[in-house]
Amino acid sequence: MIVQLNEAERRVLPERLPEWTVADDGNSISRVFRFSDFSAAWGFMSRVAMLAEKQDHHPDWSNAWNKVAIVLSTHDVGGLSARDVTLAEAIDQIEHP
Repeated sequence: MIVQLNEAERRVLPERLPEWTVADDGNSISRVFRFSDFSAAWGFMSRVAMLAEKQDHHPDWSNAWNKVAIVLSTHDVGGLSARDVTLAEAIDQIEHP
């Protein structure tokens, strides 16, 4: 069963995921990645897509030329869950400039 992170778990997110921003309402985390060009950004998105499929947890994201913006939240529970943290940590492990 998937459950929302509790207050203590959300409070440590800035330390655990220093490159991610916790939304003011605590229901999502986000990060913007910048690349040298569109091709590099698209390649990164492809690698993230494979991770997301493997974890069966898909980000809300957008791409504008060399920028990829990712927002993670577990819609089934109406906020952040451990699935979001796990995916964010996996995304952070992908090589990017």
